[in-house]
Amino acid sequence: IEKYGVKLLSIGFLTPKDNAIIWRGPMASSALKQFISDVKWGELDYLLIDLPPGTSDIHLTLVQSVPVTGAVIVTTPQKVAIADAQKGLSMFKQPQINVPLLGVVENMAYFTPEELPDNKYYLFGKEGGKKMAEKYEIPFLGEIPIVQSIRESGDSGYPAVMKEGITEDAFNELAQSVARQVAIRNASKEKTKIVQMN
Repeated sequence: IEKYGVKLLSIGFLTPKDNAIIWRGPMASSALKQFISDVKWGELDYLLIDLPPGTSDIHLTLVQSVPVTGAVIVTTPQKVAIADAQKGLSMFKQPQINVPLLGVVENMAYFTPEELPDNKYYLFGKEGGKKMAEKYEIPFLGEIPIVQSIRESGDSGYPAVMKEGITEDAFNELAQSVARQVAIRNASKEKTKIVQMN
């Protein structure tokens, strides 16, 4: 599917809406490989792959299939989410994996009601992702708030980044931060190698 200049593919497009996908690791890994090698992506500026939290077969399959430019760690502020995010972060830092960490994004960083746009309510704690980035000495890429318009955008298919206000600002700042870190990474480090594991 291509819309607003973005190409998108999801396993959800290929399965009945009401059915759960019950796959063992090798099946999910095979689907990921197909998404990378069999899809006619055409000319791309970036290819973003959304992985499940933590570490799994799918993460290893990715780094064994393509030279990954870098990893963006996404977390929410609370401790249990940070613990999962740290597992993913430490996996990418392993010498045998060695995928550069572009930085940390804090999702659901705070709640802002539409009628009180200057108010911030830290429902899940404050700055957990920022503190994790500082601890591991990697860039903090930005915060995404909880606002109703993001949920509405997900339901309607109209991107939240195209709505004026805090969602537009948050997503634009995040995109610029990620693009900047990719440019810095490409200028300062060799191309990532495909991971060879026995």
